Amino acid sequence: MESEWFKPKHWLRCLDLESLDLMGFPLVIGLRKSLEVSTLLTSLCSWKSELDLNEGEEAGKIQRETLAVGAPSISSPERRPILSLLVANQVKMISQSEGNSKRKWSIQDFEIGKPLGKGKFGRVYLAREVKSKYMVALKIIFKEQVEKYRIQHQLRREMEIQASLRHPNILRLHGWFHDSQRIFLILEYANGGELYNQLRKHGHFTEEQAATYIASLTTALAYCHQKHVIHRDIKPENLLLDHEGRLKIADFGWSVQSRSKRHTMCGTLDYLAPEMVENKAHDYAVDNWTLGILCYEFLYGAPPFESESQSDTFKRIMKVDLSFPSTPNVSTDAKNLISRLLVKDSSKRLSLEKIMEHPWIVKNANPSKK
Repeated sequence: MESEWFKPKHWLRCLDLESLDLMGFPLVIGLRKSLEVSTLLTSLCSWKSELDLNEGEEAGKIQRETLAVGAPSISSPERRPILSLLVANQVKMISQSEGNSKRKWSIQDFEIGKPLGKGKFGRVYLAREVKSKYMVALKIIFKEQVEKYRIQHQLRREMEIQASLRHPNILRLHGWFHDSQRIFLILEYANGGELYNQLRKHGHFTEEQAATYIASLTTALAYCHQKHVIHRDIKPENLLLDHEGRLKIADFGWSVQSRSKRHTMCGTLDYLAPEMVENKAHDYAVDNWTLGILCYEFLYGAPPFESESQSDTFKRIMKVDLSFPSTPNVSTDAKNLISRLLVKDSSKRLSLEKIMEHPWIVKNANPSKK
């Protein structure tokens, strides 16, 4: 039986020239008005499962298809084209999309490069759009997995929300297409990788780094909240860095767009707010709580309520069993900000506006990296 969740729907997609990164160059031009274009694909139709291929075979198939048409390796060194050519290519790509709203993208429109990561439902590859040479991350989701775990509604909601958001600290979803077995999401490429890897590499961040990341997240979440989007799963694994070290929120799998309180318990254990753990209704304040968790983790290298067992973590969250180790040395201002965010009563947590005015943020955050 055909799935109903991808019936044709009129969704507008936007490409913001100021936020794009072409071939490793920031695109800085005088065109400040974003170009709003029609959908890269006007309808994603229902599908039937025709082949029984596992994830490894599917990923191999993508690479075999790419090699068959002689696509060059993206990782190989190439001369960097001049900026005017990059601008021309990008404008050309945008104008093509704008002039032909019914264009259907396919895997043949992209040169597939190295794998960037893998998850439960698929894989992510570095890719380059053939005509414009524009670098993207191509996220490939297997329909069989989507149907197996019944996440059709969640995936559709994630795509709708991320495609509607336009902020320098939010990873752009430029569009999507699909074939009989896979869904392809065309994402902004953040070549700095996961923030999680940087945190594990260094153990913890300096106060300037931590404050800069928290300030970036705060402005991005303020933007989301203005659009009635609650993220609900901010964690280092869901944060990427671009070539300038700018933070990008990259995963909206548990996000929801709502003006009312929600009741679904979701997210990642160490970052859950007390109201979620206690199965109470929650709102935007769960994201404020998570900022406190992340601020602590950035400075100390681990979440504040991490325990050997799940039940112990739950108990510590509900009691807000917060303590600050003697090492590394963390300033009083930083501890004050964390303490004002990790408050059990959600109505008393520091607001996003007040976070940006907090002395620790004002003193330490680097404006050029936000």
